[in-house]
Amino acid sequence: MSEDIRATRLEKVEQLKQLGMNPYAYRWESTHHAAELQEKYADLSSGEEVDVEVAIAGRILARRVFGKLAFFTLQDETGIIQIYLDKNKVQEGMADIDPNAFDHLKQLTDAGDILGVKGSIKRTEKGELSVYVSQYTILTKSLLPLPDKWHGLTDVEKRYRQRYVDLIVNPEVRQTFRRRAQITAGIRRYLDQQGFIEIETPVLQSEAGGADARPFITYHNTLEMDLYLRIATELHLKRLIVGGFEKVFELGRIFRNEGVSTRHNPEFTTIEIYQAYADYNDMMALTEALITTVAQEVLGTLQISYQGEDVDLTPPWRRVTMHDLVQEKTGLDVTQFQTVEEAIAAAHSVGVEGLHECKSIGHLLNELFEQKVEETLIQPTFVIDYPVEISPLAKPHRSKPGLVERFELFMVGRETANSFSELTDPIDQRQRLEAQAARKAAGDLEAQGVDEDFLTALEYGMPPTGGLGIGIDRLVMLLTDCASIRDAIAFPLLKSSSSFIKAFDYKAETQTLSVEFDNGSIYNYRDVPDGVYQCLKKAPSVGQFFNTYIKENYGFDRVV
Repeated sequence: MSEDIRATRLEKVEQLKQLGMNPYAYRWESTHHAAELQEKYADLSSGEEVDVEVAIAGRILARRVFGKLAFFTLQDETGIIQIYLDKNKVQEGMADIDPNAFDHLKQLTDAGDILGVKGSIKRTEKGELSVYVSQYTILTKSLLPLPDKWHGLTDVEKRYRQRYVDLIVNPEVRQTFRRRAQITAGIRRYLDQQGFIEIETPVLQSEAGGADARPFITYHNTLEMDLYLRIATELHLKRLIVGGFEKVFELGRIFRNEGVSTRHNPEFTTIEIYQAYADYNDMMALTEALITTVAQEVLGTLQISYQGEDVDLTPPWRRVTMHDLVQEKTGLDVTQFQTVEEAIAAAHSVGVEGLHECKSIGHLLNELFEQKVEETLIQPTFVIDYPVEISPLAKPHRSKPGLVERFELFMVGRETANSFSELTDPIDQRQRLEAQAARKAAGDLEAQGVDEDFLTALEYGMPPTGGLGIGIDRLVMLLTDCASIRDAIAFPLLKSSSSFIKAFDYKAETQTLSVEFDNGSIYNYRDVPDGVYQCLKKAPSVGQFFNTYIKENYGFDRVV
């Protein structure tokens, strides 16, 4: 069907050329946008006309033709406006250009075309503000039709894969990305006012460090060496602190070769901020002030709604230790356990599973938190004082052995920010990174290696420093009410559109669904309940069930 439409439109392209009209114009100069006209002439009465000439351009969303009259809905970046075409007025205005201009407009334009028009302003008898057209120019002839219902595109996969169509037909999606731009601009503006400077650090790095994550690896042909896409900006920004900068940050892309879910995209945006002579308490204050300032600027309020949950961003935000939250939710005081085995047995008694990789009580505390506490933290909450085992770059707590001075900010059940009193002791830092390197050598693909140049920098002396990282995509999700991270990223990473399910298998003990696609790739979907697997087996259309109930709801890892 779309091929027939495309062929018809190609014929119209040729007809336009034969008439001496360029179907792909060079430029157009507008005097107004749709929203400006709607606001400026909001008080115009029905039937009233203003004798001014305006010029506007936009995409045709709908056409209604009635003999010698036509009404088009035109959309530009700011909104929509009706254009009102009367054959006599158009023929008069374009007599020297095209004596049959009105008929050619009717015959050779379609929904989806981009049109420039000039004319006066008139509110029709039915009350619709319109540009009363005297001249028009076809600026771009579209070859493919808009979705049948131009006011909405409901196929989620197509929305992400063809974001350009999504943006055309869903104005709320355009608003999301406008707000994203306002959020990032507001963050930079606030930090600039506080005396911070933004310095760019390498995206290609010889050592992947600054976070526990599996990196993407590439190869430099001339230098004949492996390079990594950065998994964090931390270690280079700290080098700048060593070099004498006292307030630095970078807002940019990070790359982690990990699973995809509604909360994770392998390519994502963060901001990392470092301040000399500060600690994690100072960074809590900065986080609170930064986010509330930006939210107030962008939304005009600190009372927001996210997926049906009311969230109050008004400071001060709650501050509570990870230990206290776990004890509050589970009744377990992990400081009372003498061995890891004893702690694991207690965790099993409160329904916590998947603890076979917990090598310390610190790791167990974090697992208890993630499984039992994290999703309950709806209101802004600073979770403070983490186990040293999961925080290799943080300074030891000044009064609590076994813990570090670290916080994470949780809102609507997910982490949004992460901060440390940064580790400045080069000997301690070396020991921790060497322990990480040992894990890496033992097969842990997410463990960090030893960055000798960074350790050398620390030996020159780094002042006391507070560090902060904020997930921009997750913050945008919160402030724009996006359920999935893919809705907050203009072009999220997607699997090949030609992938269809060839076979699947299920391991009940780990709740892992293994799916093989016809292009040879294999993905493991995590934490899939047995009931969902049973429904998949019985589904009349395995692909449809998979796309609807599994694909967007469970995290996954690529195996092949």
